[in-house]
Amino acid sequence: MILGKLWNAIAAQFNKLANAVRGYDPIAEMQLEYDRSVEQLKEGREGLAQYRALVERVQRQVDNQSKVVATLEAKVKAFLNAGDRDGAAKFALDLRRAKEDMAENEKQLNLHEQAYQNNLLKIKHAVEKLESVKHKITKYDADLKMSRAEAELSQIATQFNFNVTTDFGQAEQIIQDQIDKNRGRVRVAADLSGEGVEDIKREMTIEKTLAEDALREFEKEKGLATPETVGAGPADKQLGPATRTKQLEPLPDLP
Repeated sequence: MILGKLWNAIAAQFNKLANAVRGYDPIAEMQLEYDRSVEQLKEGREGLAQYRALVERVQRQVDNQSKVVATLEAKVKAFLNAGDRDGAAKFALDLRRAKEDMAENEKQLNLHEQAYQNNLLKIKHAVEKLESVKHKITKYDADLKMSRAEAELSQIATQFNFNVTTDFGQAEQIIQDQIDKNRGRVRVAADLSGEGVEDIKREMTIEKTLAEDALREFEKEKGLATPETVGAGPADKQLGPATRTKQLEPLPDLP
């Protein structure tokens, strides 16, 4: 009782495993069954060929017995024509036995021939069935592959959520960022290009002042200095007599 339950449990697990493996590749399973059927058909054809050889042997025996019967009939007729009834009777008895044997062999030959024809018909039918199975395997294999491809394509299509606007906008934003970065580099380069210009101008001013001082010193040493050159301001202009008289004219007395 316990062993029976344990055996049933183990058998159920093996059956479950077999069903799982069986559903993995049904085309390979069908192809395996087809190959097995082809092997059985080959064995059946070899057996049928051997059986046909037996039929041919029986047929040959019947043909030989037919010749023996014909020979015995000729002998019986010959002895009767010769008036030898004893000899004719002896061959007549052999003729009867030969006919009985030939009748038995003909009966067996008919049975074997019928069996051969039946087996031949079965094998032809099996060949047609195998051709149909082969065609189905090819068709199922193609349909299965096509259906798998369609299923994978459908799954990919559902996951392939391509938004042209979003992706294009993201790409456009990246391009704008790169443009801004490039413009920023140009601006920084331009700002940095003015660095040091003030120092240069300052140095030029100092150089000019030093040159002017040196020139004044030279003019001073050589007596060439003028009030303008020594920095005393412009010299007083010599005014004319009318102008000087006008400046010295006394103011009128007040009443």
